[in-house]
Amino acid sequence: MNFSEHWLSRRAALTPNRIAIHTAETSLTFAELLKETTAIAEKLSSLSLDPAKPVALMIRNSLDGVFLIHALQQLAIPALMVNHRLSAAEWKFQLQDSHTQLLIVDDVFDEKVNSLKNELSVYTIGAVEQLNNTFVNSSLYDAADREVCSIMYTSGTTGRPKAVAQTYANHFFSAMGSALNLGMDVEDTWLCAVPLFHISGYSILMRSVIYGNSIRLYEQFDEEKIHDDIEYGRATMISVVTTMLLRLLAVRNGKPYHKSFRCMLLGGGPAAPHIIEECFEAGIPVFQTYGMTETASQFATLSPEDSRRKIGSAGKPLFTSEISIVNTYGDRCKANEVGEITVKGPNVTPGYLNHPEANETSFKEGWFYTGDIGYLDDEGFLFVLDRRSDLIISGGENIYPAEIEAVLTKHPAILEAGVVGKDDPSWGQVPVAFIVLEKGFSFNSDDYNAFCKESMAGYKVPKVFYVIDKLPRNASNKLLRRELKKRVMNE
Repeated sequence: MNFSEHWLSRRAALTPNRIAIHTAETSLTFAELLKETTAIAEKLSSLSLDPAKPVALMIRNSLDGVFLIHALQQLAIPALMVNHRLSAAEWKFQLQDSHTQLLIVDDVFDEKVNSLKNELSVYTIGAVEQLNNTFVNSSLYDAADREVCSIMYTSGTTGRPKAVAQTYANHFFSAMGSALNLGMDVEDTWLCAVPLFHISGYSILMRSVIYGNSIRLYEQFDEEKIHDDIEYGRATMISVVTTMLLRLLAVRNGKPYHKSFRCMLLGGGPAAPHIIEECFEAGIPVFQTYGMTETASQFATLSPEDSRRKIGSAGKPLFTSEISIVNTYGDRCKANEVGEITVKGPNVTPGYLNHPEANETSFKEGWFYTGDIGYLDDEGFLFVLDRRSDLIISGGENIYPAEIEAVLTKHPAILEAGVVGKDDPSWGQVPVAFIVLEKGFSFNSDDYNAFCKESMAGYKVPKVFYVIDKLPRNASNKLLRRELKKRVMNE
């Protein structure tokens, strides 16, 4: 099978009149989407771009951004998806590290990238639209050049980000695994309010052209409007992280979702069990999932029939994927034994670009070592505990920050919590907590201590509580514990 054919062209040939995408302003069929995409591809073709080098996209969740993604696929050119929330120094590093040949930015970001214009060619979307049209000759690109579809830098929760190469086969098998796990319906509409530059958003776009389903694209997350779309049957599926889920729960006001809504896919790190329980009590079909940039989105998902029975689990690996837990010696762990999560499958990246040392460390005998800590229970269900780099070792005891955060967020006064280790002369490290208070509540550390001691061992109870207005998060809403660690170190 040729995984690298232009999927949008194939989809438009199969179901030209089916709706591909909805926005607040308009809707486009697959045929209309292909027409707009081809027009952009013809303009980019006039630049005589090298298919072996990526073109970087700094885009919003917009139709223009969607056209560009599909146009680069039509030209067989890898797309480097750039997070517009980063700093100029971070952009510069990624562009140089990936050997990017051209940067295309949404017009609203033009001034933000002024410092990059001496480094490489920069076009706004408006400037691209002014280019001359040139016939797209697909025979210029052989199959080898089409292997890499997209490039995304790791979120950088630890260390310097690395470029993850995602192949067409990675995206295809990710979509197939998801369909075999979650099911597929031609009437599905996947609501996309996560960034297209992130794997969760990009993968929704890929699933759409592979499945032939529609997308409802949001420029940014708006819980009120999204709630209305779900309530009135304008979406059947949505991908969220915990912060998004909490905001949706806050505006629900006891109203049920439409009967056609069948899946709220929850990723971005472990969620507190009481949050999942609240969703079930409300009849919200939440399925926890485990995935990452390196696995082209979800890798394991909790199937519907097991969701209530295995609250807290990320489920089992997708149909074509494998998970193994290994100890520090590289030996496979027994059931319920904690170790590092390793994964294998056709949706796993072939490696990091231009980082042979990282590849040597992370890939061993076909397995990718994720750096995450977890275990498989007696039935093979995955439970993700934390990042290995976030593990707190206090007096020889392993402490997982996510476990403490889950307890803290049960307290009625605490909206969000982030836990990190602080150096301690007696214990090596002790846990400390950063908390965001709910409106109307005041700080009471004695109360939080007593509350924690009801649910966990004394050595796990945070020794210090810091009240902050907002927890630091990256573009995918993952908690940046390294930023919290910096605050502790700078005391």
